[in-house]
Amino acid sequence: MDDADKLQPGAGINEIELSKIEANPFQPRTKFDEESLKELSASIKEIGLIQPITLRKVDDDKYQIIAGERRFRASQMAGLETIPAYVRKAKDDGMLEMALVENIQREDLDAIEIALSYQRLLEELEFTQEELSSRVGKKRSTIANYLRLLKLPAVIQKGLIEKQISMGHARAIINIEDSDSQTLIYNQIIKMGLSVRRVEELVRNLNSADAKVSSADSKQKFPKEYKDLKKQLDKIFRSKVDFLMNSRGKGKIVIPFKSAADLERIVKIIENQK
Repeated sequence: MDDADKLQPGAGINEIELSKIEANPFQPRTKFDEESLKELSASIKEIGLIQPITLRKVDDDKYQIIAGERRFRASQMAGLETIPAYVRKAKDDGMLEMALVENIQREDLDAIEIALSYQRLLEELEFTQEELSSRVGKKRSTIANYLRLLKLPAVIQKGLIEKQISMGHARAIINIEDSDSQTLIYNQIIKMGLSVRRVEELVRNLNSADAKVSSADSKQKFPKEYKDLKKQLDKIFRSKVDFLMNSRGKGKIVIPFKSAADLERIVKIIENQK
């Protein structure tokens, strides 16, 4: 075993050279979204890989992917030489289950560590959430809430691991669908020390505003000149501009932004129009 392949003490994770890893020939998924891979690759370059992949040792110098081919491909794209991985023997299902279930019972685990343990039991041992619920003695809804955390942007998962935010904060953020908006709220929590209740309020307001814009968009019919103006504004601001108008002809122009940096970009465009 090379230095790059040594076990990290106490972590249960190996750093494995990418050159020694091959895809699983039985992997049912053969197509990966290129844009999604690029986004994940950029995240890995910035803060590393949060979720290790799982490998099966084929021989002394070769490993095969059990779970995590998308993370493997994105790591290749990011130019990594090694990748964090769990390494399994061919027939250690029983031991793996016992180790993971025992691990979940520990009190010092963070929410992401628990979520990753649940994910491994589902992916590697092919449990259903119902079976997993029975095995670990947790409600299915509890397991689902933990698994949802793994869909958050990596920077937020890292913040949860480092206790910069709480599980309550993360559960509130996950109710926002757009990842850029999730990151924006996360940054506000860090900068302003927002409470969980305040974040829940922000999320409700944000989702309510999105719903109103969507509803108004689907119901209102504007004359051609408004549609032409909308196209022109979309082009100027490089964003999907919306019009909201009541029956008396009064209304608002809504310019959405994806992040604090995007908002600054829009403000500069407005200032340059003066």
